[in-house]
Amino acid sequence: MNALCQMMGLSRASYYRWLVEGPGYPVAMEFRDAMQRIALEFPAYGYRRITAELHRRGFEVNHKCVLRLMREDNLLCLRHKAFVVTTDSRHALPVYPNLARGITPSAVNQLWVADITYIRLRTEFVYLAVLLDAFSRRVIGWALGRTLEAELTLAALRMALRQRRPAPGLVHHSDRGTQYASKVYTGLLREHQIRISMSRRGTPGTTPPASRS
Repeated sequence: MNALCQMMGLSRASYYRWLVEGPGYPVAMEFRDAMQRIALEFPAYGYRRITAELHRRGFEVNHKCVLRLMREDNLLCLRHKAFVVTTDSRHALPVYPNLARGITPSAVNQLWVADITYIRLRTEFVYLAVLLDAFSRRVIGWALGRTLEAELTLAALRMALRQRRPAPGLVHHSDRGTQYASKVYTGLLREHQIRISMSRRGTPGTTPPASRS
């Protein structure tokens, strides 16, 4: 990038200012991609801390532009009062031990693994919550939305429960994000007598080797 800027006679700061603020900008998705990754990695970060993290990653952009783009991409919802301070185990919600580490499933509905990712479209991002059966490696629940609030993961969980109707004792494994640690989500798991397992935030863990479907 430095060499390209030198060839064009631009400073790196000028390039990123044009990238973020310029009209039309499908190329600005590179910047927005980085912003989305930071928001998923550090869901408690506000626009100022995300701006600082972008600076550390080589993007020279001011906090006003970051605030505007976070608002456009529905990222400010992460600062909802109920979900403040959500990084790793430093939030106020209960966290649970990693039960999945010692499980090698021999049948379906023994271990489910939950995760959230995002899908990059031409001009925006949408979020995808999924639940996988660790034995069959099949998606058993999913939900698509424009925000990262808990309802996204709840919708995926409800789909999986409707489709599978698991017996008591199933292990549900996820990271420690507030979407999974929230009272409403863990309450639904307990209602169905599902055991709760968590790894550190952002790394749901390695699912056991796939067996037959």
